Amino acid sequence: MLAVVAPGQGAQTPGFLKPWIAESSFAERLAWLSAVSGLDLEHYGTEADADTIRDTAVAQPLLVASGLLAALELFPHPADAFSQVGVAAGHSVGELTAAAGVGVLSAEQAMVLVRERGRAMAEASAARPTSMTAVIGGDPDEVLDKIAEHGLTAANNNGRGQIVAAGTTDQLAALAADPPNRARLIGLSVAGAFHTVHMAPAVDRLAALARSVTTHDPRTRLLSNVDGQIVHDGSEVLGRIVRQVASPVRWDLCMATMADLGVTGLLEVPPAGTLTGIAKRNLKGVEVFALNTPDQLPEAADFVRKHADTAATAISGNPTWRLIVSPGKGQFVRTDDLPPGTLLPDLSTVGAVKNLRDEIPVTAPHGGIVVEWLAEDGDPVSPGQPLVRLHPMVESPGASEIGH
Repeated sequence: MLAVVAPGQGAQTPGFLKPWIAESSFAERLAWLSAVSGLDLEHYGTEADADTIRDTAVAQPLLVASGLLAALELFPHPADAFSQVGVAAGHSVGELTAAAGVGVLSAEQAMVLVRERGRAMAEASAARPTSMTAVIGGDPDEVLDKIAEHGLTAANNNGRGQIVAAGTTDQLAALAADPPNRARLIGLSVAGAFHTVHMAPAVDRLAALARSVTTHDPRTRLLSNVDGQIVHDGSEVLGRIVRQVASPVRWDLCMATMADLGVTGLLEVPPAGTLTGIAKRNLKGVEVFALNTPDQLPEAADFVRKHADTAATAISGNPTWRLIVSPGKGQFVRTDDLPPGTLLPDLSTVGAVKNLRDEIPVTAPHGGIVVEWLAEDGDPVSPGQPLVRLHPMVESPGASEIGH
């Protein structure tokens, strides 16, 4: 099974788009996304220095645009990707790249949202001196306890030996003076404490904008940074992306779901290297590919073919029926006895998936008529496994609702 992932802020380096600009199709599309975002993305990706592209308001649109356009070079016909990619995910702002890539948002919608996300997070960062520190090594529980002891947030949990603490500069200074045992601290060159309560004003700004955004359901499995779960409702995807600006990135749980799914190959879109490096340490036996230059495209295409999920089929954007799928791994427990023909209202809870970590509710966001159960009460289920098939109560062209 193939996973395609998109990196977050900090992955950008000066001039990383220079090789791509030589491709006329890439350059033309980048000019369009520059017009949409109101930023000269070609300049920032080819000529700007490290300090300039470190600016949150610049870095985030640059990352989303580069990831989307490189993926389009690899999959010139996106429908081909939907039947080959087993799962998609993005780290932090990379979630917008992934969401647009699987059809939840258009590229233009993603660029407007990321532009406003970057601006709002930059403004929130300016309100108070905050930052982030990577904590490398140490016992994970001791590291988390020490971070909490100093009033900090574990803003990124990237799996084995890599947790990022975030908070005020005074709190980070106290952590530096009292580090966890056997841990190494590295201060990060970032503008603020991302994915913490300090970003609450940015959440408010994005939430107001998101109410006017039309979404579509993902065309393939999409993981959420919030908890690593598969999310198959477009409006929920957008809501999670908005709220997650002030919530920790649980990339460790995303990787756990990839392992549960049986991912064999992980391809990272540019600027690649961060997530493939983390995967090497955490997803043993999974082959990785860091796509950074257009001359790698033939080799990347071979990698895709090698790991393509041959059992997968693209999910229709306007189905005559809907599948409710398992958000995670565990035991499926039905809420009630709902025989075929039962009419479910929107947001009905049909059961839960229970495992050692938590109990995940399973809901039918759009409601519908129960056609058939595809998993029985008490069955063990895996992430993305179909649980029940519903016939939509109302289906209209576009399939999406405004205001979610």
